[in-house]
Amino acid sequence: MTRFVHEGLFYGDPAAYLAGTVPFLEAALSAGQPALVAVPPENLARIRTALGPAADRVRFADMTVAGRNPGRIIPWVLHAFIAEHPGTHPRIIGEPIWAERTTQEYAAAAQHEALINAAFAGRSATILCPYDTGRLGLRALIEAEGTHPVLVRDGHRWASPVYAPFDIVAAHNRPLPPPDGPVASRRFDDVAALADLRRFAVAQALRAGLPEHRIADLEIAVTELATNTLLHSGGAGVVRLWPTPGGLAGEVADHGRLTDALAGRLPPADNSSGGRGLLIVNHLCDLVRIHTGPDTSCIRFHIYG
Repeated sequence: MTRFVHEGLFYGDPAAYLAGTVPFLEAALSAGQPALVAVPPENLARIRTALGPAADRVRFADMTVAGRNPGRIIPWVLHAFIAEHPGTHPRIIGEPIWAERTTQEYAAAAQHEALINAAFAGRSATILCPYDTGRLGLRALIEAEGTHPVLVRDGHRWASPVYAPFDIVAAHNRPLPPPDGPVASRRFDDVAALADLRRFAVAQALRAGLPEHRIADLEIAVTELATNTLLHSGGAGVVRLWPTPGGLAGEVADHGRLTDALAGRLPPADNSSGGRGLLIVNHLCDLVRIHTGPDTSCIRFHIYG
């Protein structure tokens, strides 16, 4: 198999989950293909137990950690594993959407599922994405049909009649909800302002009680996003920060337009001198949401303690 396959698996209970995932992995192992399972802990344990000794030949990742920010999944989970195994056909089970996701996390995860198709077009790999029909909302199940060209249930496979991934990306490109609480802001319009933005970020982080290592992440994220504005979005923008339960949220807004839906989700070419700013932000932050319009962009990030 040399083409990219992206399937959505609908399951209603643990037995259906294992019936859809374990044979998928056993087929990979029988064919000598590398296999990765990145799912929430409860399902991770189910698969590991069901595989028995064969589990030692599968790589496992807790998706609630590796994919807490859905923007990390393509570059740091899927792409990293596929790139590690050139000349093969990796088989991956990735479950980025589960019932406990917040509304904003779900929106980012749905866009992630849609963008998988463009990110790996032409690559040799199969990715199977389970969806819990008993616990997920109707919208998640409907949108899974739009983000997966192939659907699977109870051993049956069929082509999705409503496959339209970029419609799902657009459906979640909406103005972000207003901050819930007092907001501190700083405008900037030149490189000299970056040092002040870092001091501003540190001060807000200390007020929010962020631990030291997370303050460093915040400084880097603010610097990268502000630098992107200065280089690519008209040279002026605003940074806003506000406390949230358990951490800090912020955003950088400007009058640019982000046209590449995969920005920050794929590593740039080795010989590229740029293109890493949003990738770094996705790596450091616990959630990143983007809204872009004809003449404005807002990138919002969340960092938890």
